Amino acid sequence: MALLEILEFPDPRLRTIAKPVEQVDDSLRKLVADMFETMYEAPGIGLAATQVNVHKRIIVVDVSENRDEPHAFINPELSVSGAELETEEGCLSVPGFYEPVMRYERAEVRALNELGETIEMSLEGLLAVCVQHECDHLEGKLFVDYLSNLKRTRIRRKLEKAQRVRA
Repeated sequence: MALLEILEFPDPRLRTIAKPVEQVDDSLRKLVADMFETMYEAPGIGLAATQVNVHKRIIVVDVSENRDEPHAFINPELSVSGAELETEEGCLSVPGFYEPVMRYERAEVRALNELGETIEMSLEGLLAVCVQHECDHLEGKLFVDYLSNLKRTRIRRKLEKAQRVRA
C-alpha cells in the first residue's frame, strides 16, 4: 500500500467531475486500499478519489472510533431523506477548517464494493453525512461551496498562504 497525495483547496483538479468505474479489478482494489491507508493516516473519516487526483467515482469511509468499519463505494448512487440538520464539517482537502453545513439525516446508497458486488445500505447520522460529503467531491463540489463567499474567500486565502509557506 502507498500513501497518496491529497489535493488541497483551491486546487482546480478538485472541481473535476469523476467518471464511472468501468471495471473492478486488482488495480482498482489497490487504489481502494491506498485510499483507506491515506484516509486513516491523514487522519480522516472519508476520502473521495477526486481528492487524490483520480477522477473515478470511488469513495471510502470509516466513521467508527476504532477504524474497524471500512466501507468502499464504487459508482455510488445516493438518495437522501429525513430532516436537514446542521453539522460541523471539515475536509482533508480543506485542512484545519470546520464549518456548519446543512445535510440530510438519512441516505440510501447503492454502489459496487471492492469485489465488484452490488451493495445497498441505509445510512444514518455521521455515516450518512460523510457519504453525502464524499459524493459531493465526485461532482467537483466541496463543503466550502455551502458557505458564504466571504467565508470561502477567507479560507482560500489562508490555505494559499500556508501552501506558499510550505513551498
